[in-house]
Amino acid sequence: MRLIWAVLSAVFLGAEALSLGLVSIWFALGALCALLAEVFGAPPWLQIVLFIAVSAATLAMTRPLVKKFINGKTQATNADRALGMKAVAREDIDNLAGAGTVSLDGKIWSARSADGGTIPAGATVRVERIEGVKLIVRPDAAPAGSMAKQ
Repeated sequence: MRLIWAVLSAVFLGAEALSLGLVSIWFALGALCALLAEVFGAPPWLQIVLFIAVSAATLAMTRPLVKKFINGKTQATNADRALGMKAVAREDIDNLAGAGTVSLDGKIWSARSADGGTIPAGATVRVERIEGVKLIVRPDAAPAGSMAKQ
Protein backbone atom coordinates (compact mmCIF):
# COMPACT_ATOMS: atom_id res chain seq x y z
CA MET A 1 0.00 0.00 0.00
CA ARG A 2 2.92 2.32 0.69
CA LEU A 3 3.86 2.33 -3.00
CA ILE A 4 0.26 2.93 -4.07
CA TRP A 5 -0.12 5.99 -1.82
CA ALA A 6 3.29 7.37 -2.86
CA VAL A 7 2.42 6.96 -6.56
CA LEU A 8 -1.04 8.50 -6.10
CA SER A 9 0.44 11.44 -4.24
CA ALA A 10 3.01 11.96 -7.00
CA VAL A 11 0.36 11.67 -9.73
CA PHE A 12 -1.92 14.22 -8.04
CA LEU A 13 0.99 16.61 -7.45
CA GLY A 14 2.07 16.19 -11.08
CA ALA A 15 -1.44 16.92 -12.31
CA GLU A 16 -1.49 19.98 -10.07
CA ALA A 17 1.81 21.22 -11.47
CA LEU A 18 0.58 20.79 -15.05
CA SER A 19 -2.85 22.36 -14.55
CA LEU A 20 -1.89 25.54 -12.68
CA GLY A 21 -5.47 25.74 -11.49
CA LEU A 22 -5.57 24.04 -8.10
CA VAL A 23 -7.54 21.02 -9.25
CA SER A 24 -5.91 18.08 -7.45
CA ILE A 25 -3.89 19.38 -4.52
CA TRP A 26 -6.60 18.18 -2.12
CA PHE A 27 -6.25 14.60 -3.31
CA ALA A 28 -2.47 14.80 -3.07
CA LEU A 29 -2.87 15.81 0.60
CA GLY A 30 -5.30 12.94 1.16
CA ALA A 31 -2.86 10.47 -0.40
CA LEU A 32 -0.04 11.87 1.72
CA CYS A 33 -2.08 11.39 4.92
CA ALA A 34 -2.94 7.84 3.87
CA LEU A 35 0.76 7.19 3.21
CA LEU A 36 1.64 8.48 6.70
CA ALA A 37 -1.07 6.26 8.18
CA GLU A 38 0.41 3.27 6.35
CA VAL A 39 3.89 4.11 7.65
CA PHE A 40 2.50 4.05 11.20
CA GLY A 41 0.82 0.67 10.59
CA ALA A 42 -2.82 1.61 9.98
CA PRO A 43 -4.93 -1.05 8.23
CA PRO A 44 -5.81 -0.50 4.53
CA TRP A 45 -9.47 0.30 5.25
CA LEU A 46 -8.39 3.14 7.60
CA GLN A 47 -5.95 4.45 5.00
CA ILE A 48 -8.74 4.62 2.42
CA VAL A 49 -11.07 6.34 4.89
CA LEU A 50 -8.33 8.85 5.73
CA PHE A 51 -7.67 9.51 2.04
CA ILE A 52 -11.36 10.21 1.38
CA ALA A 53 -11.92 12.22 4.57
CA VAL A 54 -8.82 14.43 4.24
CA SER A 55 -9.42 15.01 0.53
CA ALA A 56 -13.07 15.91 1.08
CA ALA A 57 -12.36 18.12 4.09
CA THR A 58 -9.58 20.11 2.45
CA LEU A 59 -11.64 20.45 -0.72
CA ALA A 60 -14.71 21.65 1.21
CA MET A 61 -12.70 24.12 3.29
CA THR A 62 -10.56 25.69 0.60
CA ARG A 63 -12.17 25.30 -2.83
CA PRO A 64 -14.71 28.16 -2.48
CA LEU A 65 -11.95 30.50 -1.29
CA VAL A 66 -9.58 29.43 -4.04
CA LYS A 67 -12.25 29.82 -6.74
CA LYS A 68 -12.93 33.35 -5.55
CA PHE A 69 -9.33 34.44 -5.96
CA ILE A 70 -8.19 32.34 -8.91
CA ASN A 71 -11.17 32.40 -11.26
CA GLY A 72 -10.23 35.39 -13.41
CA LYS A 73 -12.09 34.33 -16.54
CA THR A 74 -14.67 37.10 -16.36
CA GLN A 75 -13.47 40.62 -16.83
CA ALA A 76 -15.92 43.31 -15.79
CA THR A 77 -15.85 46.48 -17.83
CA ASN A 78 -17.33 49.92 -17.46
CA ALA A 79 -19.56 49.09 -20.41
CA ASP A 80 -21.46 46.65 -18.17
CA ARG A 81 -23.05 49.58 -16.39
CA ALA A 82 -24.91 50.37 -19.64
CA LEU A 83 -27.15 47.34 -19.10
CA GLY A 84 -30.67 48.44 -18.25
CA MET A 85 -30.01 52.11 -19.04
CA LYS A 86 -32.09 54.25 -21.37
CA ALA A 87 -30.67 55.55 -24.63
CA VAL A 88 -32.00 57.55 -27.58
CA ALA A 89 -31.93 56.20 -31.13
CA ARG A 90 -29.94 58.66 -33.26
CA GLU A 91 -30.88 56.93 -36.49
CA ASP A 92 -33.30 54.17 -37.43
CA ILE A 93 -32.23 50.84 -35.94
CA ASP A 94 -32.69 48.20 -38.64
CA ASN A 95 -31.08 44.78 -38.14
CA LEU A 96 -31.60 43.72 -41.77
CA ALA A 97 -29.81 46.80 -43.08
CA GLY A 98 -27.16 46.51 -40.36
CA ALA A 99 -27.79 50.12 -39.38
CA GLY A 100 -28.54 51.98 -36.21
CA THR A 101 -26.89 54.01 -33.49
CA VAL A 102 -27.93 55.23 -30.10
CA SER A 103 -26.71 57.94 -27.80
CA LEU A 104 -26.02 56.69 -24.29
CA ASP A 105 -24.42 58.75 -21.58
CA GLY A 106 -22.96 61.16 -24.13
CA LYS A 107 -21.44 58.40 -26.25
CA ILE A 108 -22.53 57.01 -29.61
CA TRP A 109 -22.92 53.24 -29.85
CA SER A 110 -23.84 50.95 -32.73
CA ALA A 111 -27.15 49.32 -31.87
CA ARG A 112 -29.36 46.46 -32.95
CA SER A 113 -32.92 45.63 -32.03
CA ALA A 114 -33.39 42.74 -29.58
CA ASP A 115 -36.55 41.50 -31.31
CA GLY A 116 -35.43 42.19 -34.89
CA GLY A 117 -37.97 44.97 -35.43
CA THR A 118 -37.16 48.44 -36.70
CA ILE A 119 -36.87 51.22 -34.14
CA PRO A 120 -37.27 54.78 -35.45
CA ALA A 121 -34.77 57.58 -34.83
CA GLY A 122 -35.64 59.61 -31.72
CA ALA A 123 -37.21 56.65 -29.89
CA THR A 124 -36.19 55.94 -26.32
CA VAL A 125 -34.74 52.47 -25.93
CA ARG A 126 -33.47 50.35 -23.07
CA VAL A 127 -30.20 48.41 -23.27
CA GLU A 128 -30.71 44.65 -22.81
CA ARG A 129 -27.21 43.35 -23.47
CA ILE A 130 -23.92 44.04 -25.18
CA GLU A 131 -22.62 41.89 -28.04
CA GLY A 132 -19.12 42.88 -29.05
CA VAL A 133 -19.30 46.65 -29.58
CA LYS A 134 -23.05 46.77 -30.25
CA LEU A 135 -25.82 47.48 -27.80
CA ILE A 136 -28.84 45.23 -28.13
CA VAL A 137 -31.85 47.38 -27.31
CA ARG A 138 -35.65 47.30 -26.99
CA PRO A 139 -38.07 50.18 -27.23
CA ASP A 140 -38.57 51.53 -23.72
CA ALA A 141 -42.00 50.63 -22.41
CA ALA A 142 -41.68 52.59 -19.15
CA PRO A 143 -44.24 55.35 -18.66
CA ALA A 144 -42.91 58.88 -19.14
CA GLY A 145 -43.30 59.78 -15.45
CA SER A 146 -41.68 56.64 -14.04
CA MET A 147 -38.48 56.69 -12.00
CA ALA A 148 -36.79 53.97 -14.06
CA LYS A 149 -33.02 53.54 -14.08
CA GLN A 150 -31.47 56.24 -16.24
